[in-house]
Amino acid sequence: MSRSTPSEPLRRAVRQNARTLQLLGVDFVPMRASPAESPAAAAELEPKPALFSPAPEAGTIEVRPPRPASAAAPAPSSPAAAAGKLAPQHAAELLEELRQRYEREAPHSRFVTDHHSIVFGEGDPCARLMFIGEAPGAEEDRTGRPFVGRAGQLLDKMINAMGLAREQVYIANVLKTRPPNNATPTSDECAACAPFLYEQIMIIRPEVIVTLGLPASRTLLNSMESMGALRGRWWTFRPPAPLLAAAPGGQGLGTGWTVPIMPTYHPAFLLRSYTTENRQKVWADLRLAMERLGLATASTGLTANSPGEEG
Repeated sequence: MSRSTPSEPLRRAVRQNARTLQLLGVDFVPMRASPAESPAAAAELEPKPALFSPAPEAGTIEVRPPRPASAAAPAPSSPAAAAGKLAPQHAAELLEELRQRYEREAPHSRFVTDHHSIVFGEGDPCARLMFIGEAPGAEEDRTGRPFVGRAGQLLDKMINAMGLAREQVYIANVLKTRPPNNATPTSDECAACAPFLYEQIMIIRPEVIVTLGLPASRTLLNSMESMGALRGRWWTFRPPAPLLAAAPGGQGLGTGWTVPIMPTYHPAFLLRSYTTENRQKVWADLRLAMERLGLATASTGLTANSPGEEG
């Protein structure tokens, strides 16, 4: 009896998984036994440790075709989803009003900055997934957009590996202006800008937030634990009650409204310390976020360097 030919959706899933593995430097994964050949072995087979390739060059960023925007969304997975989204146009208008208020109040005037642009955030105003970093860098300050430098290119690949496009998520930073010499934001600087970030979250109402790095994680979690202690576990963001009651974006949100947070390492840290262990940790964190959102992941025995895939 001849084997059936894999369908095109299956081929796409295989390609997605291969490129996902390539993103994290996996050179190969073990072949999975076919259930038709060995049902018991297939049921018990566990993935084995994979080998990893050197860090990617800045000029060789590969972007996987994103998930179609019209794909059916899974059922709500958090109180944020259950609270109901704002209409996209209304959410976009509230975000623009919030940006204008930020420019008027200029919380960054309370500390030293080295900026030419206010990098407020971008993406789907009703995104299910939100990424939050610490502050803009030189390229972000030049363009007025978050995460567009080398770390941003890696973040784009991470988003693509999750089966999403950049346009389907929302990306922001705690600080909206570049610190001098790209210095790590202080706790006082984060505290000055945090209320505007909280309002962004309340307007967007994501179902999951992935915080990138320690300043963003500590700002949202009010925790002084290390990144190693924070990552890999689910945490909860609760906006301050007075802000929740008074902010325009808080309309319709009850006092118990929360958003689950998955902290992980900042892409810039991953580029500086591009080790097997760190890449595995980041991908494990992203997989937890995908599971929370109901985003399927594929299993495959193909190698990342199989014919038809770039090596």
